[in-house]
Amino acid sequence: MFKKLASEALGLSDIGKIIEHQDFDKTDADDYVRHEDNEKIYFLIKTKADEYCFTNLAFIHVDGENAISSKRTLKRYPYSQHKITDVTLETAGRVDLDIEIKFTLGNQQYSIDVDKKQINKLNDLYKALLYISEVTIENNIMLQMASASLDKATTILQTSRPVDIPLADQYKQLTEFGFEWLKSTREQYHQKDFGAVFEKYINN
Repeated sequence: MFKKLASEALGLSDIGKIIEHQDFDKTDADDYVRHEDNEKIYFLIKTKADEYCFTNLAFIHVDGENAISSKRTLKRYPYSQHKITDVTLETAGRVDLDIEIKFTLGNQQYSIDVDKKQINKLNDLYKALLYISEVTIENNIMLQMASASLDKATTILQTSRPVDIPLADQYKQLTEFGFEWLKSTREQYHQKDFGAVFEKYINN
């Protein structure tokens, strides 16, 4: 009931409204943020039916069937598992009431209409999502290069194996080295937390 009253107090319509950080606790999405794991909301767009929440770890969509029903479906997309791509921003024409931000999360496409009076704030989200998309692409390239270099090094070592080292021992050494190499590389380039990016571009 409190959340519903808060939603009405925020003056929401089918066109999304960017919620100020001091009002994050008035939204449904806040209930599903993993505060215990230092997850933090950086940007939140709310309509009468839906909430689109961007945290440092994931995109949370509180999907409402319609503005009247109280039924909600929670959808969570961790950035480490669902890559952000195809980020675009459509500004408003003279007679338009809204602007639109579009992006793809994995295989899921999103198009969110926002009040055109909030264009400056939406610009900040656009820049943050675009940067995350670029970082993810670069990280994937580095991971592929690391894997390819490991394969090449393994092939060279196998063909130049000293005769005095048993094959089983060499296989064990290569396997352990390969695992540690890939583990350290993944930890370096498989980014899960993008809080620094949101803090750089979004001013709350």
